Amino acid sequence: MISLYVLNTVETKTNFMKFIRILRISILFILVFFGEIAISFSDKASVEKVIPSEEKMPISLKLSNNLSAYESMQDLDQQIEVFMKKWNIVGASVAVVKDERLIYTKGFGYADKENNVKVEPKHLFRVASVSKLITATAVMKLIDDGILNLTDTIFGENGILNQNEFLAYKDPKVTSITVKNLLNHSSGWTNKKGDPMFQNLAIAKKMKAELPLNTETIIQYVLENRKLDYKTGTKSVYLNFGYAILGLVVEKASKQNYEDYVLSHILNPIGIYDMRLGKSLAADKYENEVKYYGLKGERDVLSSFGTGEKVPKYYGGNSIETLGSAGGWLASPTELMKLVVAIDGFNIRKDILTEESIQAMTKSTKKIRPFGWTGTDKNGFWWRTGTLSGTSALLKREKNGISWVLIINTSPKYGARFPVQINKTLIRGLATINDWPSYDLFDYYEPRQLTNKMLTIAD
Repeated sequence: MISLYVLNTVETKTNFMKFIRILRISILFILVFFGEIAISFSDKASVEKVIPSEEKMPISLKLSNNLSAYESMQDLDQQIEVFMKKWNIVGASVAVVKDERLIYTKGFGYADKENNVKVEPKHLFRVASVSKLITATAVMKLIDDGILNLTDTIFGENGILNQNEFLAYKDPKVTSITVKNLLNHSSGWTNKKGDPMFQNLAIAKKMKAELPLNTETIIQYVLENRKLDYKTGTKSVYLNFGYAILGLVVEKASKQNYEDYVLSHILNPIGIYDMRLGKSLAADKYENEVKYYGLKGERDVLSSFGTGEKVPKYYGGNSIETLGSAGGWLASPTELMKLVVAIDGFNIRKDILTEESIQAMTKSTKKIRPFGWTGTDKNGFWWRTGTLSGTSALLKREKNGISWVLIINTSPKYGARFPVQINKTLIRGLATINDWPSYDLFDYYEPRQLTNKMLTIAD
């Protein structure tokens, strides 16, 4: 009798414990499911901060469009969709930061229209001359570390680039060009005879060099064949060539490959893992890189690889490898905004540069440009544009703590002037937002899936 009572009691307790385990698992599934929905659609959702894993996965790969599906930002979405339809943009990606928190990152249209691949935050775009901001940051980091000075000269026997191939210059005045002159486009050269970075075929023929050209060959050609067009340091004249030179300056000063230095000393230390130098040809595009599109009726040009065939400018006409430090970077808007947050001068998150370097980068006058940025003004606006065939970008930092970037994968109708249209669109869209999301997608982590190991522990 006693034995039967004990057995029944044990059996009842066992059943009860099984019920509790099943209930715990069910509740965990529900919390994960509805937690994902909550962060996707509630402007008041919070995101738990976690220590980054050793995998170093880019945050852009963890995010999706539905995480920025806020009711309060639907008017912004609509403005971007109208903009894309008006200008026949195939794909675009946007990221918005407020008070150094990533509150919105979303793709629109197609990363690959032919294969029905929609743009998501994970997709990489060519950022064209936004690359100059990356290069300027690298130079200023070397200055902060005491390796370079703004007054260091570039050419001549006492210059940074004093290799033999750079000592046969046509104009002796090039020996007065400094790091600062390259950063603010006041070197003395102009594009009167064309931009050397887009004259690969002519330069290769003159120098009897193989295509695609490397930066050293282009520098040697300019030094041997061109004089300065105005007195160094007296005014800024925008020039890709100067930032191509700075890529070699970074290499010589750091004793590292340019891309390796930027990755190891600028990007990786602030948690950026998806930015890299791009490739020219469609066959060489990265797995999560968008496909590029031209304007209707846009003419093909001779390949910069010397094949003799005519190709689209955005797939072989322009040499992305040659542009490198002047215009060759790929980025997702999400991780590009991580860089902005690290050099924006605000103090919520620690900047990667000193306050003095950030001030030097953003100082400008009527005749002299800032370092890396396209422009800055007394109202606290800093902006950086970038345009190539197949892409256009505008990045902007505002005094009110809002920063944003929009990048497209389609040749813009007005070329380098197209970012004006991007600016108008974002100004209108952001003005409609009254209720800003309160959490930070920079700190987002994916809800963990229930694994067999977890279920075993629960049992």
